[in-house]
Formats: sequence, structure tokens, C-alpha cells
Amino acid sequence: MKKDSVWFAAIAGLTLAATLMPSLFIEKQVALAQDESCYMITSTGKRVSLGKLCNRSRTFNPTSKNYYQARIKRRDGGTPVIDVTFNGNQTFEMLLDTGATGSLITRSMAQTLQVPIVGAGRFIMADGRSIMLPVGRLNSMSIDGATVRNVNVVIASDAAEGLLGHDFLGNYDIKIKQDVVEFYPR
Repeated sequence: MKKDSVWFAAIAGLTLAATLMPSLFIEKQVALAQDESCYMITSTGKRVSLGKLCNRSRTFNPTSKNYYQARIKRRDGGTPVIDVTFNGNQTFEMLLDTGATGSLITRSMAQTLQVPIVGAGRFIMADGRSIMLPVGRLNSMSIDGATVRNVNVVIASDAAEGLLGHDFLGNYDIKIKQDVVEFYPR
């Protein structure tokens, strides 16, 4: 048998197998896609899945949505700006600040939302300043259904825009992509 004939027979056999047993090929493809982004290669060249470390312990179902998503509207200094809905009805742009302990809203946001002041605190800003700021209480903050309730936020009089901090982000594993941010419940 010629070389070309052998290759043709092999391809025809794979095509026939894929036609007769499509679930075998589809399941393998889904498993590969699931594990593709979370693995390591050992010094001997063996591929080891790190699915449990990458929060892939849940059953993979390509048709269900097991995360929440926010479209990145723009970036300020490389930091994503996304829409956040407050108290179930008012949406504002917020910087996604993975380094902030808590969330911060502007004075105008607080006025629009009629946020009740529940106290004040001394806060260390990113530039090192220590300042006293009022603290307000929100009923909820949400992104595409991902929600935290009864959350305290700092109200800054001189901030250009709000910062979404760890009081929200700490409930989710986050994946920042080119155009969207994905939030995976822990």
C-alpha cells in the first residue's frame, strides 16, 4: 500500500469513528478545553491538571453560566472601568480596584443614592495620605446578578469616580480579560 493510501485510510477511519461515536469525540474535546488553561508541565514533560487549584472542581457544563460578567467600558491608567448597580436601580461607573480594602463612592453618587451616613473613619489613601471620611451604608451593589448586600462604603468628596474594592471583589474569583471582567462565585 502506498503512503498516500495509508494516510487516506487513517483519516477515513477517524472520520467514520467520529461519525459513529460523536459523543466520545465531543466529550474529549470539552475535557481538553476545560483543562487547557489550568495545568503545569513537570520536569519530565508530563502534563498535570491543576483544576482543583483553579476552581474547576465544579462539574463543567458548557451550556450553563457559572459566572457573572461586566463589560469593560474603558480603562483609566490600565485599570478597568465597569458599571455597578446600587440599591437595585441606579448604575454608576466604577474603577475595579483589586488593591482597595473597601469600596469608595463619590459625594455626588452618595447624594443621588441618598446614602445614609453611618459613621466616619480614618483611611490611608493610595498616595499615602491619611484622611477622615464619612462612611455610608448601601442596601446592595451588583454586577450582572453578582450581589453583595448591606455594605458600608467610604464617601470621598474629591474623588473623580468610585472604586470597587475587596468588600465586593472578595466574594468572587476574578478574571480580567480584554473586554470583560468575569466574577466566579467562591
